[in-house]
Amino acid sequence: MIEQLIYLEGIEPATLYGVNNSLLDKLKTFFPKLKIVARGNEIRVYGEDEEIARFDDLIHTLIEHLQKFNRLSENDLEQFMAGEFHQGSLPGDPSGVLVYGNHGKMISARTVNQQKLVDAYSKNDLLFAIGPAGTGKTYTAIALAVRAFKNKEVKRIILTRPAVEAGERLGFLPGDLKEKLEPYLQPLYDALNDMIPVRRLKDYIEDGTIQIAPLAYMRGRTLDNAAVILDEAQNATASQLKMFLTRMGKSASFIVTGDVTQIDLPDVSKSGLVDALRILGPVRGLSVIYFDERDIIRHRLVKHIVKAYEKSEGEKLK
Repeated sequence: MIEQLIYLEGIEPATLYGVNNSLLDKLKTFFPKLKIVARGNEIRVYGEDEEIARFDDLIHTLIEHLQKFNRLSENDLEQFMAGEFHQGSLPGDPSGVLVYGNHGKMISARTVNQQKLVDAYSKNDLLFAIGPAGTGKTYTAIALAVRAFKNKEVKRIILTRPAVEAGERLGFLPGDLKEKLEPYLQPLYDALNDMIPVRRLKDYIEDGTIQIAPLAYMRGRTLDNAAVILDEAQNATASQLKMFLTRMGKSASFIVTGDVTQIDLPDVSKSGLVDALRILGPVRGLSVIYFDERDIIRHRLVKHIVKAYEKSEGEKLK
């Protein structure tokens, strides 16, 4: 009899063990000749060499499955053991899924323009996603970044926003700059929380694999092997946006999202996003996707709100 120690890396052990160790107990029934002891992220296996090798192969297959789909059920486990479950697929798995979020939630493009953004991502290293609130610009962009990271196309994810709110309007709030900015960056955390297990996301943020920071923190950096998203770009000045775009390093993909109708800069005409769309039009290797009220997937009233404001703005210009 030999002993082998298996480390569970890249997943939460609880997702493999199941509620009250239900999946682990099920797993043990498939290997009656082995003694299996699981504690935290370690599994100790005792038995014959050939049987341990079978178990080790299965565990690593399950780990890869969990890393991709973020779910594992008893039925899945039974199909793996019966050889009916092909790695890289999921029963009932529709085409077009960008990433499997927490608890196996399938995240995919839900509108025509979201799909245009997905299609353009594979053909261009720089994308602009322009449109009103609620159209899924940022959420789809983050899903693309998470997919690229899980597929090992990039080594890190960097999300940033221009911190226009960090000046006098937030100056009265307690805390340092980081504490004042946290609520402003929260929408980016919310999207990531949908797609990556909480504890795993915390580890990625702590080791710098995923970075969320104000735009000013990008100055002087070269962003290699990264999926980089600039959100709320309409609030970046021309010099800030130029600075950001010139951070692009090797094997990097950049997505810039924004709504040119919601510019918070003191001088609306100074928006770097408006400037960039005008200047960069002829540049090859980038794509601009325009979203509109048809892409809005929030409450049904949001579409009407956006239309009403657009109508009002149009009447002002007459």
